[in-house]
Amino acid sequence: MSWRSGSRGVVLTAYHPSGGAGDVPGGFWSKRRQDSNKYRRSGQYTMNHDHSKKIPDGASFDRSGSQDSLDELSMDDYWKELENIHETRGNNHEERVALVVKEPDEGELEEEWLKEAGLSNLFGESSGDSLESVVFLSTLTRTQKAAVEKRVETVTQTMRKKNKQHQIPDVRDIFRLQNDSKGKVCDGSEPSAVRTSENKNETHDGTKGNFSLGTDEQKSLLEDVPSSDTDINLEISFAEQAANLKDNSVGKMYKGGGGDTLLPNFRLPKDKTGTTKIGDLAPQDMKKVYSLALIELTALYDILGTEFKQQKAVKIKTKDSGLFGVPLSLLLEQDQKKVPGTKIPLIFQKLIAQIEETTLETEGLLRIPGVATRVKGLCQELEAKFYEGTFNWENVKQHDAASLLKLFIRELPQPLLTVEYLKAFQDVQNLPTRKQQLQALNLLVILLPEANRDTLKVLLEFLQRVIDHRDENKMTLKNVAMVMAPNLFTFHGLGSKTIEQSEFVMAAGTANVMRFMIQYQKLLWTIPKFIVNQVRKQNTESQKKEKKDKAMKKLLKKMTYDREKHEKQDKTPNDTDVPQGVIRVQAPHLSKVSMAIQLTEELKAGDIVARFLSQKSGNVQTLKKEEVFLYEIGGNIGERCLDDDTYMKDLYQLNPNAEWVIKPKQS
Repeated sequence: MSWRSGSRGVVLTAYHPSGGAGDVPGGFWSKRRQDSNKYRRSGQYTMNHDHSKKIPDGASFDRSGSQDSLDELSMDDYWKELENIHETRGNNHEERVALVVKEPDEGELEEEWLKEAGLSNLFGESSGDSLESVVFLSTLTRTQKAAVEKRVETVTQTMRKKNKQHQIPDVRDIFRLQNDSKGKVCDGSEPSAVRTSENKNETHDGTKGNFSLGTDEQKSLLEDVPSSDTDINLEISFAEQAANLKDNSVGKMYKGGGGDTLLPNFRLPKDKTGTTKIGDLAPQDMKKVYSLALIELTALYDILGTEFKQQKAVKIKTKDSGLFGVPLSLLLEQDQKKVPGTKIPLIFQKLIAQIEETTLETEGLLRIPGVATRVKGLCQELEAKFYEGTFNWENVKQHDAASLLKLFIRELPQPLLTVEYLKAFQDVQNLPTRKQQLQALNLLVILLPEANRDTLKVLLEFLQRVIDHRDENKMTLKNVAMVMAPNLFTFHGLGSKTIEQSEFVMAAGTANVMRFMIQYQKLLWTIPKFIVNQVRKQNTESQKKEKKDKAMKKLLKKMTYDREKHEKQDKTPNDTDVPQGVIRVQAPHLSKVSMAIQLTEELKAGDIVARFLSQKSGNVQTLKKEEVFLYEIGGNIGERCLDDDTYMKDLYQLNPNAEWVIKPKQS
């Protein structure tokens, strides 16, 4: 895959016809490998070239890139993989339309960013309704607000230059409104960032909740909570942590060099209110998570001085059926007609299964390519026979299946990591510390479309299983990363005859990002607690605003009165039935459909599920423990699937108005 600059955009070409722009002499990649080793030995380039700048005295950083890191990552496997890719392209005479990545005009990028962040009503024809965003803006941290302000200012200036007539409010005025009247927001209530010690744990509806959002609280937590160099703090905004680290110039260095074990053993400290994974939240809350993750990632890149720009692909004509070169969403549509509910392309699943069916102990698995002409023939045969069920998998050799898997990834009309975020994934290598790289990757995974994210997850899990057999197959983490990086990342200058220093930097950098994604994949699918808390805050404020709006409308007064009276009558028996410190858990799918549970300090979600499952009955289908989960529903969250280690008393204090339901997890 290569980039080619044009007058109005960048052309991203997945493969070339034989003898075309990508036709590179056979010995070219051998020369690349020789030059790579020469540059590495001479020390003329490092992974993060920006880090060659002098670091102030007293400041030490957990540097992600160093000469040692490059020594560790021998580039031979990378260049060999590119050579194999080139050979495959050379055997493919089919012309393919290039994917054009549009270079946005001034202000377009920021305008699109605001739309993606759910803040489009801060400009344009709907700008008069900008107060609707006050609830959302009131939950942002200091660094998140700065990121929004920066983009709104750019859009404002651009619209003024273009003489657009729309009224554009200054987002800074909205933020100032929240802090006026002695720390009151627009509706007169206190924002979380300026609460006093007496009420900082109280939500706006009068209930107690311990989620923190504002800059004062976050700064206090940064100072008070001890953290290990390998602990990933999910309670505090990543950008706020970066700003604090930058201000104090504290941190420890992780030096590269050596083998796979040198990557830090990052871990997530135990959270008593439970860890939230992607897929645990309801769609309406995930939409808010997406907006917050985009703003947080942008704020983090701003703080660290790395440019964050979303690319936009111009729509091109693609195949509307088949297996290879079909858009992921379209492929899943046709697969779901065969297997309802499937989230991973069937051909992708089958290729992985075919590789694993032989053995994962085969030496050079993923690194040794299949025979190019044979792979091409198999590809054509699969296109014709896969959905008919007449394809003979016994004819597929293991290395051919591995080559087909990599071919499937490369042939996607748009990269698996998406055109929008591919550059951001690449730029992770430029962040100063490994912890910050991991934080950025966490946010980027959240931002991926569901189909891309699910497919990436299955791929990374498979790659880890390959690495688990490294003693036999000789495929270590760094080997697998080197082989897979060219298949997932754009490589600058693929068709260039000139040896560029930056080319080797990009190669090593994307391989290191690949290595991080494999090594820390379990952490990457976690939604940071500070983002979940911001969602809780938004829900609480929205509920309060809705109640206030209804109360102000005369036509709804009687309806509101009747409804509240009816609810009060309904709640009275339950309130007497459920004493203080007890929750009522519903389980409509189990034989015991309801149970009052006494909360204790050590009671966990898994304990409650086990208690229900122990109640046997022949009238209801038996469900296994791994099939059902306890859910937190309502209050300040839409819906959240709880992990078994969630301490229920702590979560109840965070969301006392929630309902608790045991049910199967929806796929």
